[in-house]
Amino acid sequence: MGEAAVTGAVAGADPASRLELARGLLRRMEDRSATVRPVATPEADGKVLPVAEPLARLLPAGGLRRGATVALPAGPGATSLLLALLAEASAGGAWVGVVGRPGLGLLAAVEAGVRLERLALVPHPGTDLMAVTVALLDGMDVVAVSGADRAGVRAADRQRLAARARQRGAVLLALGPWPGADVELHCVDAQWQGLGAGAGRLRSRRVRVQLKGRGAAPGGRTAGLLLPAPGGAVAGAAGSVTTGRSGVADVGRLGKDRPAVRAAG
Repeated sequence: MGEAAVTGAVAGADPASRLELARGLLRRMEDRSATVRPVATPEADGKVLPVAEPLARLLPAGGLRRGATVALPAGPGATSLLLALLAEASAGGAWVGVVGRPGLGLLAAVEAGVRLERLALVPHPGTDLMAVTVALLDGMDVVAVSGADRAGVRAADRQRLAARARQRGAVLLALGPWPGADVELHCVDAQWQGLGAGAGRLRSRRVRVQLKGRGAAPGGRTAGLLLPAPGGAVAGAAGSVTTGRSGVADVGRLGKDRPAVRAAG
């Protein structure tokens, strides 16, 4: 069974089976790791995993810094932002996992550029969310976890997961509120484009992504992005990255028009 196919297999599994599934995914990935090319990173020391250029210009390290915890609060564009963060890393050879997100669409993931052969899904961890997430952090480069509040994850548990990510050199993407995260990325002012006079097809969504946390200016940073852009990936919108109260850097222009895409949330 491929990693992308675990959604149906785990839906009715008991707690022990869910935990064994996570461990089994790690074993299979370790067996294949020798055939995977090294991850290309913005830094020669390999401490940063790559992201698409519009996001790289926004993030303080130019990518996802290994050992960091990144919070993605719920809201319009949160799922598209998650997929955009996973896409470049998985394309470069990194293993990525998503825990507790049963509604994640695989077609939307493909359109965003995520490599399904390097994606592990555990959509229904139940009360084993902590154990499953710890298991995946032990062997994957990026692990996204959702539903921490529903699973009763406490402050001490959040600290434990963040510490595990630091120890293993993984990136923890926390979907939802996560006090103490190193960085928080939040989409605001989402506007779909493509409808005209009440008819047409949704082609892209323009958002402002706000960044707060370590490495950012006191006032944070914002960037105008197309998330998703026509075709499903991420692109810079006409606008800029703004740092703090001043300082503007060009983010890039929108590429050529491409076919309409389905919404990823």
